[in-house]
Amino acid sequence: MERKINRREKEKELEGKHNSLEDADQGKNCKSTLMTLNVGGYLYITQKQTLTKYPDTFLEGIVNGKILCPFDADGHYFIDRDGLLFRHVLNFLRNGELLLPEGFRENQLLAQEAEFFQLKGLAEEVKSRWEKEQLTPRETTFLEITDNHDRSQGLRIFCNAPDFISKIKSRIVLVSKSRLDGFPEEFSVSSNIIQFKYFIKSENGTRLVLKEDNTFVCTLETLKFEAIMMALKCGFRLLTSLDCSKGSIVHSDALHFIK
Repeated sequence: MERKINRREKEKELEGKHNSLEDADQGKNCKSTLMTLNVGGYLYITQKQTLTKYPDTFLEGIVNGKILCPFDADGHYFIDRDGLLFRHVLNFLRNGELLLPEGFRENQLLAQEAEFFQLKGLAEEVKSRWEKEQLTPRETTFLEITDNHDRSQGLRIFCNAPDFISKIKSRIVLVSKSRLDGFPEEFSVSSNIIQFKYFIKSENGTRLVLKEDNTFVCTLETLKFEAIMMALKCGFRLLTSLDCSKGSIVHSDALHFIK
């Protein structure tokens, strides 16, 4: 009995060592198929087979030693290109097709990246996408900022682009430094309109008041200024400004923008 037990124990021990060696080999193989690229300061980890998916490309040349590539301080391949746009290059290699986020507007830059990495398929898809966008008529985007100086109306921002309304909302919440979670209830928000109510007059100018503790959040002029600056930053053009006799567009009762 004692000999049989010892024999079984030795068999289990040998089996365990064999399994551990197999696991170690699998781990080595897994590591050997992974590559870390430093593209313009952004690190990307992917498989060699992804980078070599298409022959005679820049990335395939690096992997197979056809092209010499410098290394960064950590020993990663360094490619001096647009690190953010490389995300789309890598996704093209993974998926075999061009998939871009909604509202993507950097077609020309991506076309240059495709040319640098010698990806003809990507370059063709980017060109096709850009040509379709040129043929598709763009809907005119309108923006209106009105201030009725009325407690019941307050400041009203209208835009037929919901994404711009979201940007304005996020920016004003940041500027107001409100102690409330989310958007204050006094701010009426829909997909196209933001309306700021409950303004009162004070010696320091018109201010927005929160009902709960009568805390002054920010001036009406500050809200208008932030909305105007956000509009200009997003490419809107000032079309008309009514009642500009007050010397500043911030003090105008109505502002109309177009893009």
